[in-house]
Amino acid sequence: MGQTQSAKHLTFKALHQRPGAFVIPNPWNAGTAKILASLGFEALATTSAGHAFSVGRLDSASDLKRSEILANAREIVAATDLPVSADLEGGFGDAPESCAETIELASALGLVGGSIEDATGDRSKPIYEFNQAVERIAAASEAASRLPFVLTARAENFLHGRNDLDDTIKRLQAFAAAGAEVLYAPGLPSLDAIQTVCAAVDRPVNVVMGLKGAAFSVQELQAAGVKRISVGGAFARAALGAFVRAAREVREQGTFGFAADAIPGAEANRLMRSGTAE
Repeated sequence: MGQTQSAKHLTFKALHQRPGAFVIPNPWNAGTAKILASLGFEALATTSAGHAFSVGRLDSASDLKRSEILANAREIVAATDLPVSADLEGGFGDAPESCAETIELASALGLVGGSIEDATGDRSKPIYEFNQAVERIAAASEAASRLPFVLTARAENFLHGRNDLDDTIKRLQAFAAAGAEVLYAPGLPSLDAIQTVCAAVDRPVNVVMGLKGAAFSVQELQAAGVKRISVGGAFARAALGAFVRAAREVREQGTFGFAADAIPGAEANRLMRSGTAE
C-alpha cells in the first residue's frame, strides 16, 4: 500500500529538516520517475524544460499551459511512491489569486510541493516588480498553509540578465517573510554567491546543478549551506544529447556503435518494475 499524501508531505518536510543536503532529481515522465526511484532518490521534482522538450515544445510559459504542466505532474506522482514537487512556473497568471489557485490544483492531484517564480514570461519586463512578486508568493503561501504542500519561492534575476545579488537576497527574504518554506535563486554565478544567499536567509535553500559553468559537488554545496539540490532540465538534456549523438553516428557514419552504451532492454524492464508504486 502506497503512502498517503499527508505521509509524503511529512517525509518531504523531514528531508528539509535533517542535517546535510539532499538531491531532488527531475524526471520528465513516468518512466524516468521510475528509474530515479529505483536508484534510491528520496524525492522527485518535475521539470518544465524536460517536459517541453519531450513533447516538441519550447520551455516557456507562453508555450506550456497549466493543464499540461499539471497533467505531466500527475503522471509522475502516479509512477512512484516518492514525494513529488512541481515546477509551477510563475503560477500561470499575474494576479496573486492565480498563484493560489495553481497551488490548490497542484495539491489536488497529489503533489506535496511546488515552486512559484517571479519571472513574468514577458521579455520586455522579465521580472515582476518587487511588491507584486511578494504579494503573489503571499497568496500562494496562504493556500499552501491549508494543504499538505511545501511552497518554494524562486527569485529569477540571474536567469534573466539581472545579476543583482542584493536584490535577489531582498526578494528571497521577503518571500520567506510571506510564508515560503524553501527559497531558490537559479543561476547564481559562484559558490561564494550561493554561500552568501544561504547565510542571508532563514529557510532551506535549493540550488540547481547541470547549468553551464556550475559544477559544484554535493559536498561543496552542503558546506556552503545548501539544503536541496535539483538538476532542472539537465537530465533531460543529457538524454537528448545521447539521442542526438546516436542519430548522428548512424546518419553521418553509417555505424551503430552507440548501442554499446545503450541500456539493455532487460535492465530497462527491471527498472520499470522496481520503480513502480505499490
